[in-house]
Amino acid sequence: MYMNQTQNEQKRLMNWINMVSFMVDDIQLYLDTHPCDKEALEHFEHYKDLRVQALEEYARCYGPLTVDTTSDYDEWAWVMQPWPWEGGSC
Repeated sequence: MYMNQTQNEQKRLMNWINMVSFMVDDIQLYLDTHPCDKEALEHFEHYKDLRVQALEEYARCYGPLTVDTTSDYDEWAWVMQPWPWEGGSC
């Protein structure tokens, strides 16, 4: 049961990362043509912060998804972690 709960939490967090990453990308595309839209800039910063927090949480719990979420002491240890798509966790 604990393993299922851990896998469910990992999937939930991965889904959240995908959602906020989509928002960041979508707003960034909008800002390409509307760079002075202050409200869009605020939304971009908000979702970018949420994405960074989620990536850091994922790295802390399951290993980093990106090289910029590794810590100094385990910079290359992340390649030894299970990949997100292994075991159906994506």
